[in-house]
Amino acid sequence: MSKVKIEGHGTGTGTFTVTTPSSNTDRTITLPDSTGTILDNTSTLDATKLSGNLPAISGASLTNLPSDVTVATSAPSSPSQGDLWFDSTVGVKAIKVYSGTAWDKLIISFDATGGTKTTSGLYTIHTFTTSGTFTPNKAGSVDYLVVAGGGGSGGYGGGGGAGGFRTGTGLSVTAQAYTVTVGAGGSGSSYNTTVANSGSNSVFSSITSTGGGGGASKNHTGGNGGSGGGGNAGYATAGGSGISGQGNDGGTAVGNTAYHGAGGGGASQSGGNGTNSAGNGGAGTASSYSGSSVTYAGGGGGTTSVSNHVGGAGGAGGGGKGFGSDGNGTAGTANTGGGGGAGDNAVTGFTSGGSGIVIIRYLT
Repeated sequence: MSKVKIEGHGTGTGTFTVTTPSSNTDRTITLPDSTGTILDNTSTLDATKLSGNLPAISGASLTNLPSDVTVATSAPSSPSQGDLWFDSTVGVKAIKVYSGTAWDKLIISFDATGGTKTTSGLYTIHTFTTSGTFTPNKAGSVDYLVVAGGGGSGGYGGGGGAGGFRTGTGLSVTAQAYTVTVGAGGSGSSYNTTVANSGSNSVFSSITSTGGGGGASKNHTGGNGGSGGGGNAGYATAGGSGISGQGNDGGTAVGNTAYHGAGGGGASQSGGNGTNSAGNGGAGTASSYSGSSVTYAGGGGGTTSVSNHVGGAGGAGGGGKGFGSDGNGTAGTANTGGGGGAGDNAVTGFTSGGSGIVIIRYLT
């Protein structure tokens, strides 16, 4: 039979007290079969000896906190700036810091990664000039600008239509990775083909902007897109159709011995018709989401075959100039969604549309 030995402290007197139970029920004290120590009310508990599940600890019962930290259901009196208060009120449960005049609730600010990150005023801005990923740290809302790639131009034809332009505020997002697609500009085409290539779509979350329609070649109409491409210079061909809320139609070429191509549509204006001169590209639309005002999505200018006539001007917002006596046609500007300016001859000289852009911003 095991024996229980009660031994006093080596330099003092130990006490073992057994108190009478509050009922007549017998009590049994079972000790582990190993050498151990029974702590008294002045001993320190060794945390490494704890095991199993501990009971929940009420914040109101915490002790030995720093003097500038308080756990209570009411604000501390006479606080100093920087003091912390854990408001343990049921339904609140928040950490607050004293600003010097008021208790402010500490919150996790909305933030995100992706693209080129800058700030302007109260806004944090994420600019995507190539495809990437936008990842918020929590649910929130953002403003967006999504511009698709512009359409290419036709040889001796119409200017390319601008990429679709969409902008808005208060788009809800959550803590997940959003794929951002920045559309490329469409390539041009020679007079001997049909219609230049449309630009590619740009996409963010549920927002899709449609690529600009290609400018017409030969006896074809301009391509449809965010904004439509311009009609061909040598024939009476119509411009392509734009999408409401994204852009406008391309201009129409009259068609006569004096070949004047029509301009591609822009975000805020239809392309100019090719009548007695080459049609200008439709104007784009300005946005300040980048931190400064920038105009995007201008249509490409039409071409002309008449000596001493100038090519159609590119629409404000990156549209390329059409061919004329004042120089060769030019491509749409990169990262504006501008349409390509119409080409200078039947086989070469046609130009491409500019690539798109996606800008996302939110209050810092």
